[in-house]
Amino acid sequence: MKIPKKLQGVLWSANTDNLDLVKDRYYIIHQILIYGSFDDLRWLFRHYSKKEVTGVFLKAYKNYPNNVFYFVKNYILNLKNIDLDEDDYVTSIHGPIKQRTATGFSTA
Repeated sequence: MKIPKKLQGVLWSANTDNLDLVKDRYYIIHQILIYGSFDDLRWLFRHYSKKEVTGVFLKAYKNYPNNVFYFVKNYILNLKNIDLDEDDYVTSIHGPIKQRTATGFSTA
């Protein structure tokens, strides 16, 4: 099964034509959980079982913004009662977006 081109923006570091649903599931699942829209999440759960998505999520992937990590953990996957180490998932690279100005960056 081919991955739809509409997911290319979420799976930006690979060409969707070259991705394999089985071999690349770790990358596909985490990218969609982190960056996907609700429509992308519906596609994800049509192609992977909740058990498979949860299993992949439980293998730490340090690329989640803090709020996305907790939303996925507690609401999408209903893992509220499972204690996961935030440091294994949450990256600090996500911060306020800085506006580019003629002389550099502004925090406005």
